[in-house]
Amino acid sequence: MALIKSVRGFTPQFGNNCYFAETATLIGDLIMGDDCSVWFNAVVRGDVNAIRIGNRVNIQDGAVIHCTYLTAPTTIGNRVSIGHNALVHGCTLEDNVLIGMGSIVMDHVVVKSGSIVAAGAVVLENTVIESGWIWAGVPAKPVKKVSEELVKGQIDRIADNYLMYSSWFKED
Repeated sequence: MALIKSVRGFTPQFGNNCYFAETATLIGDLIMGDDCSVWFNAVVRGDVNAIRIGNRVNIQDGAVIHCTYLTAPTTIGNRVSIGHNALVHGCTLEDNVLIGMGSIVMDHVVVKSGSIVAAGAVVLENTVIESGWIWAGVPAKPVKKVSEELVKGQIDRIADNYLMYSSWFKED
């Protein structure tokens, strides 16, 4: 069973049909919606500020979701995929966003709906990624608009697949 830990009087809350891998860690001031999954060795640590997560969000293996004391909570919308070993810290991710593997999204960043942060990208503090853009690089910069094919082939596909994958683990 995942480590679900209270801190400072806050206990993580989550909706229906969520899957938490045995080595996932959920801490503190965390509210998560329905159909979410937190995978192996992922950490969602709401110890110093609030973390709010919508529905159908997948936080893949080794990812870390955190925030900054008093200044930067983390808010994640619906149908968001956070790739393996990504770091999401004190920022806002709107709906239908893909955060690529190994990327870093820093404090006070806003990633608007329908956008992609490429694998390995570093999105610097206070950046606003407009809807429908792919950002890549270190530091991350806009590289191209998200096509309808990318929405269906990446953003939608990954969100749907992780809901399916989590069902496999619930069967055991």
